[in-house]
Amino acid sequence: MEYANHLKEYAPAWSASQVDEEVARIRKAAEARNHNTEVYKFCYSAIDLTTLSCNDSVKSVTEFARKAAEFYQKYPHIPNVASICIYPSFVETVGLAVDGTPMKITSVGGGFPAAQTFLEVKALEVAMAVENGADEVDIVLNVGRMLTGEYDEAANEVEVIRTEMDDDVVLKVIIESGALKTPELIRKASLLSMLAGADFVKTSTGKIDVAATPEAAVVMCQAIRDYYDKTGRKVGFKAAGGVRTAEDAALYYTIVEEILGKEWLTTELFRIGASSAANNILSAIEGSEVKYF
Repeated sequence: MEYANHLKEYAPAWSASQVDEEVARIRKAAEARNHNTEVYKFCYSAIDLTTLSCNDSVKSVTEFARKAAEFYQKYPHIPNVASICIYPSFVETVGLAVDGTPMKITSVGGGFPAAQTFLEVKALEVAMAVENGADEVDIVLNVGRMLTGEYDEAANEVEVIRTEMDDDVVLKVIIESGALKTPELIRKASLLSMLAGADFVKTSTGKIDVAATPEAAVVMCQAIRDYYDKTGRKVGFKAAGGVRTAEDAALYYTIVEEILGKEWLTTELFRIGASSAANNILSAIEGSEVKYF
């Protein structure tokens, strides 16, 4: 399918200076009203609790997932994380550990984190993750194609991978905003991902130097809003990589609130990819240092 022509239907991205001004405005709003326990509790419930390390093993991932599952009993006053995010080979491992809980299983896929492999391999990996029980799959948009202007080719890869998933499986497309850099490319990548079937657009893999930034989040949420205005389809936003503190989480919460509205502040439409942030958000909620994970 031709996707690039559809970009002409949307206004261009804001300039970098306009984005900076919007971030400054929203940062003040976050500090004024959203540095509080209720917001932190929601942000915790929106976490895709993540372990994507080269030293992950069945044993370590099982312990990680079991700890998350036991959270329901140990902290009944705090809503638990939305999902556990792991490499595809650990989907079944997590499924056994969290069985009987509402937690979702998120698998990265499609040649994560670089997405530099054959499309057939990407599609097969995603299909296998879903077959093993993944509720959600996070793939990476082909950044190389985006940087060289091959927009149709990048979007068509997403479309092909989407066909390997049932309609009830959530597809999150990582645009790797730190590599795209400019508001215009970040906006185009977000729109192309949505046009090709993404249920979420996600900032980053967390595997390159520049991960999630408030500036990228503003551009992405504006793209989500404009896509919704044109199509009526709601697409979620996920900030991942570099979200470390409760205040960081509250800032992304406020960006979504300000640009997309409170109706986007559900775990079906807002997620935070986090590992170290989980303990920090818990500490902010409890008012003392917590090292649960």
